[in-house]
Amino acid sequence: MAQANLPLIEALRETANRLRGGVTYSWGHHGACNCGILLQVVSNFSKEEIVTYAHMGRGEWTEIVEESCSVTYAPLYFLLQILEQLGLTPSDIHNIEYLEDREVLNHLPGGFRWLKRNIREDVIDYFEAMATMLEEKLLVSVRLPNELFIQPLAIEESFF
Repeated sequence: MAQANLPLIEALRETANRLRGGVTYSWGHHGACNCGILLQVVSNFSKEEIVTYAHMGRGEWTEIVEESCSVTYAPLYFLLQILEQLGLTPSDIHNIEYLEDREVLNHLPGGFRWLKRNIREDVIDYFEAMATMLEEKLLVSVRLPNELFIQPLAIEESFF
């Protein structure tokens, strides 16, 4: 499961915002699909640059992930490395492309439902649900020092 962290949460929300704002979206286009738009947000590469790198490999994002090589880091793998450094696993990348992580789907407004991978509104809902889920996990992991919970000194009534 994705590593809960602020940069990833912000990237997921920004991706949803760009989709909502009308960014070019095409599930069959490596630079304008679910992962492609997320990559645009975190890398500042254009959809055309992402396509150039992605076409150095073969297939969809899920197949590209399976081909990843931790030794060569060719440009294609550089894109995957960006997503992994953000806190995503290869399974997360697959699930983002196909909108199928059940834990994320359980965080949809109104509860669990299946989404369609190539429907803009469903992709927006998935990115927002994933951001919300990771935000909740991050909040649970925050530990506050006990000093923050020390009771304030009682004010004597004689001062009033």
